[in-house]
Amino acid sequence: MSTSRRHFLKTTAAAGSIAAVASPAIAADQPKKLRLAAIGVGGSRGRYNRGGNIARDAAKHAEMVAVCDVDDLHTKEFNEAFGGKLNTYRDYREMLEKEKPEVVTIGTPDHWHVPIAIAALRSGADVYCEKPLTLTIDEGKQIRKVVEETGRVFQVGTQQRSSKSLFLTAVAMVHTGMLGENVNAYLAIGGAPNDGPFETEDPPEDLDWNMWVGPAPEAGYCEQRRRMFRWFFEYSGGKMTDWGAHHIDIAQWALAPGEDGPVKVAGTGKFTKNVPSDFNWNAFFDGEASLPNGYNTATEFHVDLTFANGSLMSVNSHYKREGDNVDFQNGILFEGDKGRIFVNRGKLEGRPVDQLSDEDRKQLDEKIIELCKGKKPGSHMGNFFACIEDRGKPISDVWSHHRTMTSCHLCNIALMLGRELKWDPKSEQFIDDEQANALMSRKSRDGFA
Repeated sequence: MSTSRRHFLKTTAAAGSIAAVASPAIAADQPKKLRLAAIGVGGSRGRYNRGGNIARDAAKHAEMVAVCDVDDLHTKEFNEAFGGKLNTYRDYREMLEKEKPEVVTIGTPDHWHVPIAIAALRSGADVYCEKPLTLTIDEGKQIRKVVEETGRVFQVGTQQRSSKSLFLTAVAMVHTGMLGENVNAYLAIGGAPNDGPFETEDPPEDLDWNMWVGPAPEAGYCEQRRRMFRWFFEYSGGKMTDWGAHHIDIAQWALAPGEDGPVKVAGTGKFTKNVPSDFNWNAFFDGEASLPNGYNTATEFHVDLTFANGSLMSVNSHYKREGDNVDFQNGILFEGDKGRIFVNRGKLEGRPVDQLSDEDRKQLDEKIIELCKGKKPGSHMGNFFACIEDRGKPISDVWSHHRTMTSCHLCNIALMLGRELKWDPKSEQFIDDEQANALMSRKSRDGFA
């Protein structure tokens, strides 16, 4: 054996001995990872898997200890990714009581978001919940109150708010006056499919269908209800609360900073063939009327929301303006008296973008830090955990998202009633309109209130 090799082995062995002695002290200095639990994780059978994705993302920052899902197959597949070591549950209430997690992710269908989030917050957990957060305007008031009462950190999964090169830059350009005064926003978010009615069948044996339905009206099982729940008003609000939760959020953030919302909403649209033209939406919200077993959200729409500062936010399934070379199906067009920009998840473009100087970009960077509440933009989940550490407000907090979802719900209510509505963003009530005010809440099924 050569001298150099003997020296290498000798020094390596010594280093190993030192490491063996030092490792307990080093381990003692390591910060304890937060206990993390996931509620609603998606899985196979072609079902929506966003819940599983956010939970796995959160597990990069904390220790996953438990998973809860009403589908045993979802639970099994998710648990396998963690070596089968997680405690598994069907009922989130039992999980919260037994596990007492410090952090919870929620990726259930939309109608379960607020009930589960409130329970998690009151159990002492910080919460990351997928969008759209609310099914009704009153749910937004409830979750906002609980966040304020508990002081927990609450992040909504509107990840567009963490996109520096696209959406943050667009909002910053509006806020810094780079588009001039009198800025309006024109949105396209797509429509809904028109299928159904569908035949019902027995649910899979490893699925607790009654728990999946939860606070929504009792309904027979069909794969479309479960897999495509966003097109049923029983569980969501169609594209208005799906892509609207993203694009309405960005547009409203840019046009009306702060806590104010629109003061007027009016528009036209069409619902699916499963909704009679004279359907009583108030009876539906009260649980006294039902619709056929098919998609029932708006297939196309044009709704204008006006803010107290005079700004207009136009929400459309497809936006086209004749003679002006404007035609798009997904994105936001911001237009002011100094120019216009277009942004979606693929691009940010327009003459004001092309003409940005180094000084302009420096100003935008400063504004973006301000929009991010003093933190650098980046990972949406990373922002959540940074706020858990310093107890700050995350970039998509409950106050701003409730305001966004209120606008989404205002659009749907205006379409349901077929007339212009006046809204008081301070009192959060429709002005002199009992019928519209009655559509701010829904009756929960017995046993799930």
